Amino acid sequence: MERAIDTTDATTDVTQRLADYASGLTLKDIPEDVRAIAKQCLLDWLGVTLAGAQEPLTQKLLDYVRAEGCGDHATLIGLDGRGSVSQAALINGSAGHALDYDDVLKLLRGHPTAPVAPVALAFAERDLNSGADLLVAFIAGVETEARIGGFVGDSPYMKGWHQTATVGTFGAAAAGARIMGLDGADTAVALGIAGTQAAGLKAMFGTMCKPLHAGKAAANGVLAAELAKRQFTSRSDILECGQGFAATQTENIDPATALEGLGTDFCIPKLLFKYHAACYGTHAGIESARAIAGNPAFDLDKVERVDVNVPERTMNMCNILEPTTGLEVKFSHRFTTALALAGEETGSLEVYDASFATRPDLVALRDKISIHGREDYTPNQTDMTVHQSDGTAIMESRDMTIPNPDLEDQWQKLETKFRALADPLIGEENAERTVAIIRDLEQQDDASGIAAACRTSR
Repeated sequence: MERAIDTTDATTDVTQRLADYASGLTLKDIPEDVRAIAKQCLLDWLGVTLAGAQEPLTQKLLDYVRAEGCGDHATLIGLDGRGSVSQAALINGSAGHALDYDDVLKLLRGHPTAPVAPVALAFAERDLNSGADLLVAFIAGVETEARIGGFVGDSPYMKGWHQTATVGTFGAAAAGARIMGLDGADTAVALGIAGTQAAGLKAMFGTMCKPLHAGKAAANGVLAAELAKRQFTSRSDILECGQGFAATQTENIDPATALEGLGTDFCIPKLLFKYHAACYGTHAGIESARAIAGNPAFDLDKVERVDVNVPERTMNMCNILEPTTGLEVKFSHRFTTALALAGEETGSLEVYDASFATRPDLVALRDKISIHGREDYTPNQTDMTVHQSDGTAIMESRDMTIPNPDLEDQWQKLETKFRALADPLIGEENAERTVAIIRDLEQQDDASGIAAACRTSR
């Protein structure tokens, strides 16, 4: 019988120390490279949110908030509408994760920006905060959720918790508390309110509920910060207390990862961006397949079988064997491999559609692919062997855990991705304006210009 972990001998002030850090963070505390990557996160998130706003799940959420009664404090990105801060957080957070095209962070075991950016932006728009305020709040939120992810480790994710949702709620609350100027004591309370709301199950991957997890984390973070501001009561030691977040979620805790280097070392430089619009667990396979497809010896017509070794941990996450919808394709090792081998552009949104999922040539190729889980593989490692009828065997392997050290190159790639997503929706002029604002975010007196540039008229 499983028992909750005993936290009595653990560091007992993890929650408060993270709260003090988040509430006290200032722009001068943040190194230039961290600022640069954080701005890249925001630009990337705006692009995927604009595109995600066109998805059916986002439209259903928009119908819901309209039926409830929309507020008028914050922009619904990519939509012709506004809402309250919590409504904007819900819709923009869900839209930002709708395509599964947003950034990832290994320490979090999830997607860091989608639950946090909607909160910082909505508050900034409502309260007329500066670009620097927005940037600091965003970084405070991501750093908080990253360290909490390190504190609880792999166990919750392996049990079936979606940490974009659970741990992301803490990041959202920290960002909200920071941009509203809450002190360390009130921020700890906000983290407590966040912790008792944190939820989200991996069983929902491949459904509209997975993106909803990010939106709910954002909206719950808004509620946590707003209630803490109003002296709502909560435990201020939610991470480490008995029957608290760690005790109910994980079998092991790691206070050192949560606290070491706090204030000097940053987690954001370890963040990874997506250039394929599918679950990050499939990306090493996609890259391996693309390399094989580019090999002069490769002949698609001669493919007899494809053996793919992937981390065992991805087998319950992105191993839908016979996807029939575009959303399911994003969580299918077999189908994303087939797309890449067939030369389809996996960075394009169009390929994640039911018409591709059921296309006879792709289905036939999919059925030649076998996926094997390996316990000894790193979380984003894959190797692949394509066997052809002429006796040729082509092998490739990739590990997608290494960030790009060239930040200017990374900016250019992300700007290209942003423009591809944004230009058709807001026009080239507004896309250019958004890029300029984000690049110079610390100098912006009014952060609401971002939302204005990303508003569509429909």
